[in-house]
Amino acid sequence: MGRYEVAVQRMNPAWKERTAKRMGGMEQLEKQLSGVAKQMVQQGISIISFKPQGAARSYEVGPGRKVETVGGAEVESLVFHKWLVLVPTATKFRVIREGQTKPTLIDSVGFQVAISDKGQNNWTFIDGSGLTVNDLRGLFATLPQDLQFPPLEKRESR
Repeated sequence: MGRYEVAVQRMNPAWKERTAKRMGGMEQLEKQLSGVAKQMVQQGISIISFKPQGAARSYEVGPGRKVETVGGAEVESLVFHKWLVLVPTATKFRVIREGQTKPTLIDSVGFQVAISDKGQNNWTFIDGSGLTVNDLRGLFATLPQDLQFPPLEKRESR
């Protein structure tokens, strides 16, 4: 639909802040991200479809402490406040290359990391295409040590 700014608006705030620091500030990041849609149009690239594909995997993250009274005594326990879900995705792009009569179609398999506070339906996202397990663990230290991401793949489909 051409509303690429939604991706910027729904980017996970902690990830956005970390990325901004690497790029020299939030203004620089937002400037670069806002230019992505324009660059795509200039290069003849459009997204035809974007949808979940395959089984998502969820993890509890955002640890905290909860104090309850049990049998007259205060008991402290570990609780998690957020959901993190790895959502495999399938995206189809159309690329119109100079000198070609027919557009090239590209199928891309990837994933999104979806994060929300428990009990809320306010999801933010991290694109998995350039993400490493260590990057994600830097934000969410309680992720499993054997965490593996869904596969990434791009191929032309004529």
